[in-house]
Amino acid sequence: MSAKAVREYDGKLLLAHWLHRVAVPSTVSTESTGSKFIQPTTRLAHISIDTALLHDKAQFEQHVRSTLDQLEVSHPWLLTTKLVAKPDQLIKRRGKSGLLLLNADWSDARVWIEKHAAKDVLVDSVAGVLKTFLVEPFIPHPSNTEYYICINSDRDGDNILFTHEGGIEVGDVDAKALKLQVKVQDAFPTAESIRSTLLVHVPEAKHDVLVDFISRLYAVYIDLHFTYLEINPLVVLDPTEDEPARVYYLDLAAKLDQTAEFEAGPKWAIARAPQNIGIAGVVASSAVGADAGPGMDFPAPFGRELTKEEAYVQELDSKTGASLKLTILNKDGRIWTMVAGGGASVVYSDAIAALGQADELANYGEYSGAPTETQTYEYAKTILDLMTRSAVPHPDGKVLIIGGGIANFTNVASTFKGIVRALTEFKQPLISHKVRIFVRRGGPNYQE
Repeated sequence: MSAKAVREYDGKLLLAHWLHRVAVPSTVSTESTGSKFIQPTTRLAHISIDTALLHDKAQFEQHVRSTLDQLEVSHPWLLTTKLVAKPDQLIKRRGKSGLLLLNADWSDARVWIEKHAAKDVLVDSVAGVLKTFLVEPFIPHPSNTEYYICINSDRDGDNILFTHEGGIEVGDVDAKALKLQVKVQDAFPTAESIRSTLLVHVPEAKHDVLVDFISRLYAVYIDLHFTYLEINPLVVLDPTEDEPARVYYLDLAAKLDQTAEFEAGPKWAIARAPQNIGIAGVVASSAVGADAGPGMDFPAPFGRELTKEEAYVQELDSKTGASLKLTILNKDGRIWTMVAGGGASVVYSDAIAALGQADELANYGEYSGAPTETQTYEYAKTILDLMTRSAVPHPDGKVLIIGGGIANFTNVASTFKGIVRALTEFKQPLISHKVRIFVRRGGPNYQE
């Protein structure tokens, strides 16, 4: 499993499209709960700013203005609705960092976005540039209608956490949340188990709508291969004589299993297709196909832009059940590693740092989970290209550590054929850069 974070915009589009389309077991069906859960209208505007134009201030400002002008045409509701605007770059605690605009007209939202576009900000000691924003309707509500829900997966199954208090002051949810565990072999939770386990502190008038919402949310979580899904706050307005309690998911963080793209990719795509996300003048479609919408975007964490090589390894990783990871720490560093195993990669990096060479550690990553010879070759070739790319060799030479523990099921002979192919191909650059290679690896067929 390769758990990858997605933007709030994409996560909300997945819910908007599939909450009422996913199959829910009869034990929690609408008929058994009497629920009247109503899916909110999809109104989400995504704004992406091209920071590559920053070298020309006038051109960049024109780019921002034209992007926002086009948004008014494609999302006319912006002009008549009170709005929320915020960065959408995997940033936590945006409200506490002053990166949240609430209850604003579009004219104010435009000014706020123009002010923050391409702005350098520091969030929890992480510096980054703001370039992606989300705008959606503002939902007025009293604080006592805010709840918190999180679904996450571990080796034993899925955990549904719920608290009757939500919002930015939710506190330590692990300590205060009520928890419903769905183990790997367990049946889908029943309406009664959701009600009695999670909703004990919730007014009874909201039970039916929350049971239906939580069951649908969990069904979508399973069907679309989420690995993490957090909503805070989850707003559940009080019912009235005219309508039932309404549910709104105001702030969302999510991760998907990227290796499930072959199975869930078409569902990710159709939920995000132009014809299904409320863009003016585009007719909705029910067709489901891998090409029905854009491929899912898995952005880099805030403060880090993927290099071309990191993106390439990430793409390799997405196409295999094995694990291929690469992070460039210091492209000019002398010590490069090619380590098999996630645990081993930590041990090797810690050892290098403990020996006082942290500043020379060039990369961090791993290859594990029995990658094929070709996959290992591509991974090794990427690292060798990076470490021999500089025009002027380092006077002290460089070090390549090919290591790992004793493999239990990875065919070491196969992976090392890929590594040897790459070493052979880069023979001359390795000699020119005076690279010393150290190898420690055991496991099936290591003698070869």
